[in-house]
Amino acid sequence: MSDIARADGNSARNSAMVFFKDSFPATALIVIVVAIILPMPTMLLDALMAVNLVFSLLILLIVLYTQKPTEFSLFPTILLVSTVFSLALNVSSTRLILTKGANFDGRMIRAFSSFVVGSSGNEGIVVGTIIFIIIIAVQVVVITKGATRVSEVAARFTLDSMQVKMMAVETEYSSGSITEEEAQKRKAQIQKESDFYGSMDGASKFISGNVKIGVFIIIVEVLGGFIIGAALYGESNVVPNYISLAIGDGLVTQLPALLVSTAMGIVVTRAAATGNLADQVIEQIFSRQTIVYWICAAVLVFLSALPGFPWYVLLPMAILVAFHAFRLGRQQKRNAGFNEMMAKTKERKDEKSGEISPVVPLDPLSLELGYGLVPLVEKEKGAELLERVQGVRRQSAYDLGLVIPKVRIIDNSILEPSEYCFKIKGVDSGRGKIRIGFYLCINPGTVITELEGEKTVDPAFGLPAIWIDQARRDEAERAGYTVVDPPSIIATHLTEIIRRHAANILGLQDTQAILDTLRKEYPAVVDEALRENKGLRVTEIQKILHGLLRERVSIRNMVSILEAVADYAPVSKNIWFLTEKARQALASQICQQYADDDRKLRVLTIDPALEQKIIDSKYETPSGVVSAMDPPAHKAWIKAVSKAAAAVREKGWMPVILCSEQARFLVKNSSDRELPDLAVLSVPEIVPEVVPEAVGMIRIEDT
Repeated sequence: MSDIARADGNSARNSAMVFFKDSFPATALIVIVVAIILPMPTMLLDALMAVNLVFSLLILLIVLYTQKPTEFSLFPTILLVSTVFSLALNVSSTRLILTKGANFDGRMIRAFSSFVVGSSGNEGIVVGTIIFIIIIAVQVVVITKGATRVSEVAARFTLDSMQVKMMAVETEYSSGSITEEEAQKRKAQIQKESDFYGSMDGASKFISGNVKIGVFIIIVEVLGGFIIGAALYGESNVVPNYISLAIGDGLVTQLPALLVSTAMGIVVTRAAATGNLADQVIEQIFSRQTIVYWICAAVLVFLSALPGFPWYVLLPMAILVAFHAFRLGRQQKRNAGFNEMMAKTKERKDEKSGEISPVVPLDPLSLELGYGLVPLVEKEKGAELLERVQGVRRQSAYDLGLVIPKVRIIDNSILEPSEYCFKIKGVDSGRGKIRIGFYLCINPGTVITELEGEKTVDPAFGLPAIWIDQARRDEAERAGYTVVDPPSIIATHLTEIIRRHAANILGLQDTQAILDTLRKEYPAVVDEALRENKGLRVTEIQKILHGLLRERVSIRNMVSILEAVADYAPVSKNIWFLTEKARQALASQICQQYADDDRKLRVLTIDPALEQKIIDSKYETPSGVVSAMDPPAHKAWIKAVSKAAAAVREKGWMPVILCSEQARFLVKNSSDRELPDLAVLSVPEIVPEVVPEAVGMIRIEDT
């Protein structure tokens, strides 16, 4: 029972703490606002003034020891709350001073008044007033005005540079220098910094307003005290008494404001700083070249020798500065010797290890640019190509289900100035030439009027095209040309490179990453596909995915692919067989890929005798199943397929061959070299929602 009671007690205490933590900010703000309206006893006023002073000092210390200004993101809100709190205390103290007059017993205000004014009669009043005016002037003219101006400039420049910083992060991410997670963190930090300095720009107005209204309240206190004391009560010592209290009230409220203003100035002037202020002072002031401190010490000695100067002050200072220069010089020599020793040690280790790593990694996908194309990726000029490349990677992930690795963009002096080259694992996979400042006009076959221009070929699809200048862009579009700018040319070429070589990009480690990610949500599917004895190895899964990607079938629906593999792996582990079953599991996706808007699939069929001849040419190799037709028959077959495909293209349809399940892979394999873009579907891949319509038959006359 005691344990239960203890547990109930702890739970109640925890609930009370949570309630207090959640309700404290709202309660404190309500109390501050109420304090402006309702009078408070002098004892409570003293306590709150002490809290205000300590709180302001705490803010200043936090700012001094904060590593980065944006780490104290609550600072703008703190400025507002502290300003309202200070004004509430000022209003309450003014009310008490005017109502009690000489009988006012606020200890904090009396203490500050005695400290500044002193007890020397009218002379003390005058001196205290002058000192108070100087303090207020320093705060208004120097600290508050300067900090407000700096905060305005910092906010403006931070907002103006935000887009450039974002593009710089995107550049590093696209080039592979940083990970996607790091890029997201940096972007969030840039956004946080922009929001912080934008808030500081507005919050600085609270401080300047607080100082102005504080001066106004003090004037009101003096005038009000004179009217109340002299006119209503006939007091004889009205002016010195109320001026003394007004000065004390002003100091006890303006001193915290001065501390907060100083903290604000430190925050906005440390925009590019990292580390606390003490570390920066030591690093940037007391750790410079020793010659600086030796010169300073020599100047102090020279001044101490001049008549009239206080040598007993200057000479000790010169000795201290010279001692610091001596110690700093010794420390810098030790550091230089240590660094030299470490460098020699590293050189000896490199000599023993041979300097060259036994593994020289290759980039999965890279883009090399001639020096004339470097402006396309320069930050100062927008780096539009980097955004296009990132968009291509994102779109390829949706279209193919394959997350393309970061495209490393580098300059290559071997290439021609206007030439670019794509490489997959170090192998040249496509290249082209671009004229900066010109547009590529591609003839899609619907051109009304041909234009004059430098003739060329579209690097992505090999279509005829011409180069024109920017002034003729509208004319080319009206003539029916497809007009493309240089970044779009490279982006389109990259898209086509990825589609053609997706199987080469997907590595074993990438396949394992796909399976590991999928296992988090579909553990049963992955475990069944990779189950011992009846399942497959990761390398075999990779080969199945390669087979799908070679024919531009998206592997985004990995669940259906693995379910098909798990179903048929116990029957046969033949990669060709399992790839066909995976295609059938993706039948709806494949049909939609080639069907028209009216859900009709225009197909070419194969003469049954010719199809049987292709099936009979099946030959098993260690690498898989291939079609082994004799050269004359293969030549005639390719000629017939090309003729039928050309006839379909003339009608505006995509050539798709429909055949039996046994022949599908062999038909594709036998025509892949000459007609790589030819789509071949099997009958089990046709879903009921899609209606196939035969538009021709492929036959060889002598078959």
